[in-house]
Amino acid sequence: MISVSVVGASGYSGIELVKILVRHPGVRIDRLFANSSAGKHLADVAPLFGKTVDIVLEPYSIDKISESDLVFIALPSGEAMNLVPAMLSAGKRVIDLGGDFRLQDTSLYERYYKRTHSASALLKQSVYGLPEWNYSHIQSASLIANPGCYPTSAILPLAPLLKEGLIESNGIAVSSLSGVSGAGRSASVEMSFGEVNESVRAYKVGTHQHIPEIKSVLESFSHTQVKLTFVPHLLPITRGIYTSTYATLANPVDEQIILAVYEKYYASAPFVRYSATAIPEIKNVVYTNFIDIGFRINPEEGQLILLSAIDNLIKGAAGQAVQNMNIMFGFNETEGL
Repeated sequence: MISVSVVGASGYSGIELVKILVRHPGVRIDRLFANSSAGKHLADVAPLFGKTVDIVLEPYSIDKISESDLVFIALPSGEAMNLVPAMLSAGKRVIDLGGDFRLQDTSLYERYYKRTHSASALLKQSVYGLPEWNYSHIQSASLIANPGCYPTSAILPLAPLLKEGLIESNGIAVSSLSGVSGAGRSASVEMSFGEVNESVRAYKVGTHQHIPEIKSVLESFSHTQVKLTFVPHLLPITRGIYTSTYATLANPVDEQIILAVYEKYYASAPFVRYSATAIPEIKNVVYTNFIDIGFRINPEEGQLILLSAIDNLIKGAAGQAVQNMNIMFGFNETEGL
C-alpha cells in the first residue's frame, strides 16, 4: 500500500485522478490540494464523490506531504516547476501532468510556453512517461513528465514506423481534433462549449506547445531527425481526441508489414489496440485508458494514413499518470485502470 497526494485535485485531470485512485487497491489517498477550493469537501466541487470520498481540499504546502510516497501535480503548465524542487529534496517521487518537464531544451520550452523555466537543472532527471516506450526508465524514476494528450495520440502510432524506417521522417502532417475539456476547467471564453458548439476550428496553428514535444520525442525514440506539421482543432464534444496523421512511405508495404511492426512494439502493451480494418472512433475509447490505432495505405501516392483515438483526460492525462505510478511502484500495469 502506498500513500499519494494530488495537487490540483479540483481540475478536470485532478478529478479523473481521484476517481481512479479511490478504486485502486494498492493506494491510500493522503491529501488533496486545491488552493482555489480550499476548505471545501471534494464532493462540494465534484458531487459524484458524495458519500464515497469524504476529504477536505487543502491549500498546498510542502510540510503536508510528509506522509506521501508519491505526489501527482495536476496543475497548468508553469506551476509544477515551482513545486517540484522542494518535493524531490524531501525525498518524494513526483508525476507532473503538466508540460514543465517534457522538453529537455529550455529554449524550446521558453519559446512555446512563453515563460522562463525556473527548474531547468531537473530536466535531465525527468523521465518522459510514455509506458510503451520508457517502461524501464519509469520504474526507477523520481520525476515523471506525463505526456501531453495530443502527443500521446500522435507518437504512439508514428514511433514504431519511424524506428523501423517504414515511413519518411520528413513531411509528416498531424491533424488532431479535441474535446473542449482539453483546455482545462478554467479555460478562456473562446474555449468554452458555447463558443465551440455547432462549429470546428483550428487554434494555435504553428505555435502550439505540443509541437516540440511530438517532434523531440519521436526523434529520441527513432534516432532520426523529424520534420512535421501539427494542427490542433476544437470539437463540440466534452472529451476525446481524434488524430489523423499523413506520412510518405519509404518503400512499398502491405497491411501485414504494418501490422507486424505494431505487433513487434505493442503486443504486450495492455492499452494499445491496433487494426488494419477497424476505423478508430472516440466513442470506443472515452472513459478508458486505451488508444485505438487504425491505418490505410494509399499505394498510388505512396502514402500511409494513420488514425488514432484516445480519451484526453484518461490515456491523455490521469489514466496514463496512474499507469506510470503502477510501473514505478511495482503494481500490475493495469491496476485500477
